[in-house]
Amino acid sequence: MTTDATASPVRASRRRVVRLTAQAAVLAVVAGATSAFAVLHKDVTVDVDGHTQHVEAFGRTVGDVLAGAGVHVGDRDLVAPDVEDAVANHGEIVVRHGRSIEVQVDGTQKKIWTTALTVGEAVDDLGIRQRDARLSASRSAPLGRDMLRVSTQKTIHLVVDGQVIDGVSSGESVRDALRDIGLVLEEGDQLSVPLDATAVDGLVVLVTRAKTDGTTVKEAVPFGTDKIDDPGIAKGEKVVVTPGKVGVRTTTYQLDVVGGVVVGRTALASIVTTPPVDQVVHVGTMVMPDPSSIKVDPGSAQAIGKELAAARGWGDQQFACLVELWNRESGWRVNAGNKSSGAYGIPQALPGSKMASAGADWRTNPATQITWGLNYIANRYGTPCQADARQRSQGWY
Repeated sequence: MTTDATASPVRASRRRVVRLTAQAAVLAVVAGATSAFAVLHKDVTVDVDGHTQHVEAFGRTVGDVLAGAGVHVGDRDLVAPDVEDAVANHGEIVVRHGRSIEVQVDGTQKKIWTTALTVGEAVDDLGIRQRDARLSASRSAPLGRDMLRVSTQKTIHLVVDGQVIDGVSSGESVRDALRDIGLVLEEGDQLSVPLDATAVDGLVVLVTRAKTDGTTVKEAVPFGTDKIDDPGIAKGEKVVVTPGKVGVRTTTYQLDVVGGVVVGRTALASIVTTPPVDQVVHVGTMVMPDPSSIKVDPGSAQAIGKELAAARGWGDQQFACLVELWNRESGWRVNAGNKSSGAYGIPQALPGSKMASAGADWRTNPATQITWGLNYIANRYGTPCQADARQRSQGWY
C-alpha cells in the first residue's frame, strides 16, 4: 500500500511532464505558424497600367498576391510573371489590363484587344513597323478612346509616260502616295483611280497625260534602286531605307504650223529640271539565333521581358535576339551601370534617367526598364533582331 506522502511527489512529477509537453507542442505550433507567416508574407511592387504601388500581401503565387491586393485580372490581361508563377519577396509584378479599341489600318476598320498604354505600343501590338507607318496621333501619346488610324508603307505601281515606276509610300490616299513618290500632275491629266481613294499595297495607277500642243512638255524620270547588304536585318528580309522619288524632265519643242494647225514638232532642248532620288533598299544577311537555346527562369527579368515582348507581337525569334542583346549590354541586371558612359539598367539607357518616361521607379523596377527599352528598340530599329545586329556590328545600339 502506497502512502499519500510517497504518491504526491510522483503525481506532481507527472503533471510537470504533461505541462512541459503541452508547452512544447504550443511552441512548435507557434514556431510553425511564424515560419509559415514569414514564407507567405510578401512585400512586392505592383505596376498596374503604369501606376506603381507597394503591396503587402500573403500568398505563394503572383495570383495570390494580386488577389490579396484587390487587383483583378482576366483572360485578356497581361501579367508578368504569370499568375501561376511563384512570387519572391521584394519582387515586381506588372499588370496590363486589356481593352478593346477601334483602329483603321489602310482604310480597313476593325476592333482589337490591346494591353498597350500608348499609341506606339498599340501599333506594336498590330505587328506594324512604326518607322514605316503614319499614325493619327503621336507615338508617345496615351492611348485614348478616339479611333486610331494607321497607314502602313506600301508599294504603288505607276504607269506613266510610257514606263512603270514602283514607288513606296505611307500615304493614306492616292493623292498622298503620288506626292511621296514625287509625281507631278499637270492640268487635264487623268488617273485610273480617284485621288482620294485609299492607297493599298500593290495598287496600280494608270496616268493618262492630257494632250497638249504646247511648246513645253513635262515627263516623269524614273528613279534607280540601290541594294545594300545589311547584317542588321534578318537574312531574306528587305527594308526600304530611302524611298525613291521620280524626277521631272522638261522638253521644249518647236511647233510646225500649217494653216493655223500644228502638224509637227521638233525637240529643241530636254533638261532634267528635278533630278530623281534613287531608292535605297537594305537586304538582310544576318543569321538569326536559335530560340530553342534560350532558357528563361520564372519570375526573372527575362520572364518579364518575354511577356512584354510577346504582347508587342514579337515571338520566340525576336526574344532570342533580345536576350543576346541585353546579355551583352547588362546581363539583364537592373542595377547595371557603366561608370565611364553613365549608361544604366537592363537596356543600358544613356543617361539612365531617360527611363523615367516609362515610370518613376526606373532605377529598381525591371518592368519599367524593359518597357522603356522595348519602346526604344521599336522606334529606332523596328525589332530586337535589328537592334541586336546593330550592336554586334557597331558595339552600341
